[in-house]
Amino acid sequence: MGSNPHVPAPSETPSELPTPTTRPGREALAAILARPDRAVIALDFDGTLADIVPDPEQARAHPGTVEALAALAPEVASIAVITGRPADVAVRYGGFAGVPGLDHLVVLGHYGAERWDAASGAVHTPAPHPGIAAIRAELPCVLDLFDSGRGAWIEEKGQAIAVHTRRAADPQVAFETLSGPLVDLAARHGLIVEPGRLVLELRPPGMDKGVALARYLREADAESVLYAGDDLGDLAAYATVEKLRAEGPDGIPGLLVCSGSAEVPELAERADLLLNGPGSVVAFLAALARRLQH
Repeated sequence: MGSNPHVPAPSETPSELPTPTTRPGREALAAILARPDRAVIALDFDGTLADIVPDPEQARAHPGTVEALAALAPEVASIAVITGRPADVAVRYGGFAGVPGLDHLVVLGHYGAERWDAASGAVHTPAPHPGIAAIRAELPCVLDLFDSGRGAWIEEKGQAIAVHTRRAADPQVAFETLSGPLVDLAARHGLIVEPGRLVLELRPPGMDKGVALARYLREADAESVLYAGDDLGDLAAYATVEKLRAEGPDGIPGLLVCSGSAEVPELAERADLLLNGPGSVVAFLAALARRLQH
């Protein structure tokens, strides 16, 4: 990624706050530091707070994540983890429940369709889309037809179903081979396909991370926002932040952070600050907490 002249080299694990490379990013960081009690820190989970692993069920928050969030949460309006995972799964894998200092944390699961609040410990979730049951029944046949023996596998996500190709003999070829058939399958049942890093997620339309973030910022009456992500699904949240900060005096300053990945240059090219994966993101959040505590 550092070879692209339009993409700054990712920052190594920061001990102090790194400086965003863009003017909007610097203005947003200044706004967060000036009025942290009106700032929302919004974060993706996989690839941002948790390292990408071959088996998503083995993903866990990077060491130090909970401590960094617990130090930061009391200093800001709130912290929102926005993820495609079910909210309760992200809470469990993140270790977020029952942590002192995390009262201001919410997890918006299934791209905002579900919500868990640390203050109550309750999860609010809608009924599953009827297309999910139909997809569940037909998907094994689709994989047998287009990916027989190549290594793609299915992850059940409650409100969605994901097909992973990371373990396939040729992950990118498997991803490209399955994209068309899965888009057709999803469309027949009123669903959409959300592509990611060697994963194709079939889910209901109408919600994405951008919609979830915009709704939450209105609810929180935020005056500034930081959003950190790593994958194609985070582009919608990036677009929301870019739209808000383009509204001038009536907008909201926003800092876009990319948890560096050579797999998703689209995100890195639009980021104000590029960090070297979850370890650097956690260190950045800890540095931000220390700055706000003084």
